[in-house]
Formats: sequence, structure tokens, C-alpha cells
Amino acid sequence: MFRKLTAAILSVILLSPGWLGATGLTLPFALVPLLWISSSYDASRRSWRRMFGWAALTFALWNVATVWWIWNATPVGPVAATLASTFFNMIAFMLFHTVSKKGPKALAYTLLVAGWIATEYWYTVGEFSWPWLILGNGFSHEAWLVQWYEYTGVFGGSLWVLLCNILFFEAIRARRNAARWAAAADMLLVPAAVSLGIWWSWQQPAEGTAEVSVVQPNVDCYDKFNGRAEWQERNIVDLLTEVPAGAQFILLPETAVPRHYWEPGLTETRFDNEPGPFWQELADTLRSSHPQALLVTGAFTNRYYAAGLQPRTAVGNPYGDGYYDDFNTAVGLDSAGRTQLHHKGKLVIGVENTPTVIFDLMQFLVIDLGGVVGQIGMGQHGTAFAHAGMRMGPAICYEGLYGDFYGDFVRRGAQFMAIISNDGWWGDTPGYKHLFTISRLRAIEHRRAIARSANTGMSGFISARGDIGETLGWEKRGVISAAVPLNSELTFYTRYGDYLGRIAEYLTLLCVLYYIAYRVKRENYLVK
Repeated sequence: MFRKLTAAILSVILLSPGWLGATGLTLPFALVPLLWISSSYDASRRSWRRMFGWAALTFALWNVATVWWIWNATPVGPVAATLASTFFNMIAFMLFHTVSKKGPKALAYTLLVAGWIATEYWYTVGEFSWPWLILGNGFSHEAWLVQWYEYTGVFGGSLWVLLCNILFFEAIRARRNAARWAAAADMLLVPAAVSLGIWWSWQQPAEGTAEVSVVQPNVDCYDKFNGRAEWQERNIVDLLTEVPAGAQFILLPETAVPRHYWEPGLTETRFDNEPGPFWQELADTLRSSHPQALLVTGAFTNRYYAAGLQPRTAVGNPYGDGYYDDFNTAVGLDSAGRTQLHHKGKLVIGVENTPTVIFDLMQFLVIDLGGVVGQIGMGQHGTAFAHAGMRMGPAICYEGLYGDFYGDFVRRGAQFMAIISNDGWWGDTPGYKHLFTISRLRAIEHRRAIARSANTGMSGFISARGDIGETLGWEKRGVISAAVPLNSELTFYTRYGDYLGRIAEYLTLLCVLYYIAYRVKRENYLVK
């Protein structure tokens, strides 16, 4: 009992550092203790239940150790995230454990790898979506180690971790078998060597640069929505005076502009003909100080629908006919007052997005209470804002967690990426820091430099190789600027997206069907 508890805790310790500001280099060995626990049990139901308990304890503690900071924003958050993430981890591991006791070892290990990646993939495409603990995300502090993500995405990192764990476990079981140790060492070192080769040799295409200024207003996330709109507007205008005159793109964070505005003209009411006064002031400021710049900022916008044409997220208009959606929007505004819009397409579960089953059950509340259960309009794809002969992708916060969705901005022509975020909800914890470093993986996957503007937390620049440039840290107010390189080439991963996740789905199904057929055939043989 004590040895198994020690092994479970050791797995937690080895799984966690990559999400706590440390290293992901422990991940290739992190599941070895848990695999040892599995190997110590027989095929009985009693043993299965005990293994279930150890696995559940390990994965739950891993979640608690790495996402505890969500508590600062919502006490329900870490509980829901832990339950959902642990559930998916358990599907893969217990399928492996079951097959390992009653089927071929190769089939069990194949099912562990395919099942784990498939469940990670489901976590990115399902409505209960919280892809924080994808194993490949654990290398966000070692950009030099995973340069091949431009071919595989983060699921390639998960594949590497799982294969390393299996081979090292098998090597430990056969301590004197040099071939097994050589195979494990090769699995660990060859991808690392390939990555280093790419890291040293990769060169930014010579397509020019964009002059980008990143603004961090340093507004407390909880003060932001308490009605202090005028102070926030003045804070933005003051910061714009610090932006260099030659800036071509100016980034403000998610929801930086207070108040709600109606699309398409960003008017204060649906029946106005002119943009709201603050939008006019921003356009006037650009004309006088930065006539060549595109201002990209977050805002809340509303869209009206006539009755019968509304999507499921729309709510009834309490002040008139029809329906409307609230959107978390990125707005591109130039000095002529022209606007471009992108609606956030990956929404934070429970805060911005209510899953369909819950939404349908609570539809009467959404209508009666104006959508307060946490459902806003959802964008369908990435967008590329065009300006001065260049194209940039305005990803909004949570969208930076989804490699394939993020790639949609690039497939639509983005030559560099912006991420605008409002990530101070969790306080000065590992949360906002890891959200910044995960952006390094997006840069590698799509080979697009990133300019990131946070409300407070971490703003800065990331190269297409994943290297971090100048940054603004926690509770820092100010403006930083850089020449951001452009790139129009598409990586293999950009073209084909999460193909490893899709392959893993089919492979998992085939493994399960094969196991069922194997067991039926074996039982029939024993009967004869």
C-alpha cells in the first residue's frame, strides 16, 4: 500500500512541473510509476477496482496541483476541470490496464497511446473543452526541444511522452537488457536532437516586418466591469500617446474598450447611425498621431436578429422585438474609421459557453434573464485583418489554446499573429504565466511571430521559433514595441491540423474492436 501510494505521488510530482513554471523534461518518465502499479495487479475484478482508485488519485492530484489557481476566479472551476480532465485520463489508462491483463501487450500499449491522444483530442473539439493538460503543452518552457511541432502540433509531444514512458518502463523491467535501454534512450534523444537541428537551422523568411506596439493598460479584471468606463477610456487614450509615431499595428487587450456596442457600426443603440463617441475619439486619435496604424482592441458587441433567424445562443430583446447575441470581439479600427471584426470562437466553458445539454435545459432562464447563465455568441473561424498590404490574425485569449483553430487565422492569410487577452482573473499565479508560454508552442506550430497584449499579466513578443522577446509582467502598465517579422508560408501542421488526434480516434476504435474479437475467439477456444 505504502509503495503504491509513493508511486502515485511520484507520478504526480513528475507530471506537474511543466505547468508550474518549471520544466517539462520530467514528462518522459512521469507515467512509469503508474505503469508499475498497473503491472503489480492481476486480472481480477478486485485488482481492477484498486487500479482504478490509484489512477483516479494520480490524475486528480495532477489536476489539483496544476489548476488550483482557477479557484481565484471561481471555486467551481478547478473542481469541474479536475473531474472532466480526470475522466478523460481514466478512459485511456483503464482501457490500457484492462487489455494488458487479458490481451497482447502490444495491443495494450497501442491502446494506451492511441486512447490517450484520442481523449486529448476530444477535449479540444467537445463542448466540455479545457485542453490545458494536453501532455504536449508541458514543453512550453522548452521551445528548443519541440521544434518539430511544426509537423505534429502538441499531440506529437503527447505521442513522444507516451512512447518514452512505455519504453523506459519496459527497460526498467528488464534491467540487464541493453537493447531495451538503447531503444528508450533513442526515443528520448533522437527527437530532441532533431528539434535542436531545426532550432539552429530555421530561418525567418525575408518578407519584411510590421511595426507593432503592444499596450498593457493594467486594469484589474474585477474592477473592469464595475462601471468605471470613463476612467478606462482615459487610460487607453493616455497610453496611446506613448505609442511610437511609426507604429503600423497597435494592440489593446481583450475587452479593453468598456461598454457594449451594436454591430456593424459600433453604435451605442441599434438605431444610431454614428459610432459611439469613444470609437470616434479613437479614430480621431489615430488620425492625429498614428494615421498609418490599425488599432486592434477587444470589445463587447451585440448583433441583432429578426425573429426566426436567431442562432441558439441569441436571447430575446427585453426592450423590443427580435433577438440579439453578445460577442467577445476583436475590432480592427483604422484612422478613416473603417472597422474589421472577429468574434471569439473558442469560449471559456461555464463563463462564456454553456454546453448544449445544459443550455437546452436552462433555455427558459437564458431568455428570461438575458443570458446570465454564461452563453455568448460564438465565432465560427479565425479571421485575418488586412492593413497596409499585410495581414494579421487577432486571436482572443482562450483561442490560443487550440492549435488547429489558431491555424485557421494563418490559413486565412495571417502573416503574423496577435493574441489579446484578459488573463488577470487568477491573480499572480502560474495560470497567466503558462497561458503566455503556451503561445510559444503556437508560434512553432505555425511559424508565425506573435505580439501579445494582456489587460494585466504578461504582454510581449514571441518569435516564430518560440523565443521570447521584450515583455511586460504582472501589474505593469505601459507600451512596448518591436518589428515583428512576416511569414506567408504554411507549415505541415497548419495545412493538416490535428491529424494525429483524428488518427488516434480511428486507431482506438480498431484496437477496441480487435480486443473484443480476440476475447471472443479466446473464450470460444477455451470452451472447445
